[in-house]
Amino acid sequence: MSTDARATKETTTKPSMMPKFLVGGFISLIVIAETLIFFLMVPSADDVAALAESRLVEKLEARLKAKDEEVIDKNKAIQEFNLGQFGIPVTPIGSDSNYRVEFDLRGTVKGEERAKLAALFAEREGRFRHKLMMELRNATLEELKESQLGLIQRRILATSNEVFETPILLGVVFNNYDLIEE
Repeated sequence: MSTDARATKETTTKPSMMPKFLVGGFISLIVIAETLIFFLMVPSADDVAALAESRLVEKLEARLKAKDEEVIDKNKAIQEFNLGQFGIPVTPIGSDSNYRVEFDLRGTVKGEERAKLAALFAEREGRFRHKLMMELRNATLEELKESQLGLIQRRILATSNEVFETPILLGVVFNNYDLIEE
């Protein structure tokens, strides 16, 4: 072989490193550019939280303004209905003393059902009063002395809805409740 052939063979067998450096440099440049874009363009967690909080405050303010402007419909509001004044002598179960229970009873009802309740109450007032007296006379002294009167309220509510044959009352409220020992 001649020297020219050997020189050509040696030059073709040793590839240049320059293309590999160019490809590696190009990929490195892309990775560095993406990293810089990520750090400069993507908001931090604090920024995202502040943005979400400001949007939430704006929505709440808009809702409050809408509620202020909204007119309350009397037919949907809960109203009180006077169920009468009572003074009932009772002898609680397990007690030797006589007591007198005095109170003003009111029922809560939706405004749209107030007229229906008035008609039912006028028609069934005697039955309602009788059932109410029976409930109080069957109560224990502890139930009558209870500060919240929760058990008696639930019993009266159940009794009243039974008398009216529909769950028209939402609740009952005692006004000026007194338990007097005689």
